[in-house]
Amino acid sequence: MKLFRSLNHAFEGIMYAARTQANMRTHLLVAALVLIATLLLKLDRFYVIAIVVLIAMVLALELLNTAIEAIVDLLTVAHHPLAKTAKDAAAGAVLVASLASVVVGYLVFYQGITGAGASVFAAVQAVPANVAFIALAVAAIAVIFAKAWTGRGSPLQGGAVSGHSALAFAAATLLALFYRQPLAALLGYFIAFLVAQSRVESKTHSTFEAIWGGVLGSLVALTIYLLVRPHVML
Repeated sequence: MKLFRSLNHAFEGIMYAARTQANMRTHLLVAALVLIATLLLKLDRFYVIAIVVLIAMVLALELLNTAIEAIVDLLTVAHHPLAKTAKDAAAGAVLVASLASVVVGYLVFYQGITGAGASVFAAVQAVPANVAFIALAVAAIAVIFAKAWTGRGSPLQGGAVSGHSALAFAAATLLALFYRQPLAALLGYFIAFLVAQSRVESKTHSTFEAIWGGVLGSLVALTIYLLVRPHVML
């Protein structure tokens, strides 16, 4: 059937983007986490609809960006300024939609977060201040060493490891380990994912560099937690 073939071609396009575009894979991962969060926070149907529309918009623009890049690569083999402009503009459209989604997502999830405000506040209080400070400081030092070892990037910008991702995931890991409540852990890691996503969307880091930063920060936090757990000073 013609309809079936059309649907098959459409899914092939989605699969191609997911297979070849790191940003598309990141968008899909964040979309899955956001949808799970809507269930855990028990958001109203209106807010869920808004989230679904935003997810569809970002994914659709990412697919359009992939299509434009493919067309530009097909039409020119030279590094023409206009070809770069077309690709940059398409990527900019995805970035604008993603940033708008982050803002709207915060406003939407505000209902669920404030509903669990007491739990989140208790979760933050449960993390000893000295442990949090030391863990974040060690994570920052580890990032600097990683950048120095690879010879790429400055302490605050670019490089083989995303420092923002490392610090965000270190904080989320401490929150999850000390408070041990699924909702608080989910919120912490959700914010950490948004931080990592922002670094990828701004093209400051690749997806791999953001993931590597998140892994590094999580490992540092876990190690420090295991060292101080028997005798934590609140």
